[in-house]
Amino acid sequence: MAHPNAHAESSAKKFGGKPEEYIHLHEWFDETKGWIGDTLHRMFRHHSEGIFELEKRFGTEFKNSEGKTVYVRYVGEQHVREDLYGYIPTAKEWLSNLQNKNKPEWMIRTIKMNDSISNTNL
Repeated sequence: MAHPNAHAESSAKKFGGKPEEYIHLHEWFDETKGWIGDTLHRMFRHHSEGIFELEKRFGTEFKNSEGKTVYVRYVGEQHVREDLYGYIPTAKEWLSNLQNKNKPEWMIRTIKMNDSISNTNL
């Protein structure tokens, strides 16, 4: 499981600017760790609908300290892909797979931030 700070550093590397400009977005995704202390906390926000909720809450874009426009949706997609093995599920996929004995890999496996998925894929 990646810490919000690691996600923020990854965002700054990918989109420019400073990690502090991204931390609030990543903390929002991982706030649910306080509700459920394992990887299943992700079922609440780590999906396509959660990414759109992120946009509703924080706006669709902002200018970072380098003057670049950053799209909040892209930051959300990056976060979810980093946590869910490169995949962005729907909320329905989370719900339909919760009771499965053989859960999909994206539900149970976490990519290390330095694993083989390149930033261009995130």
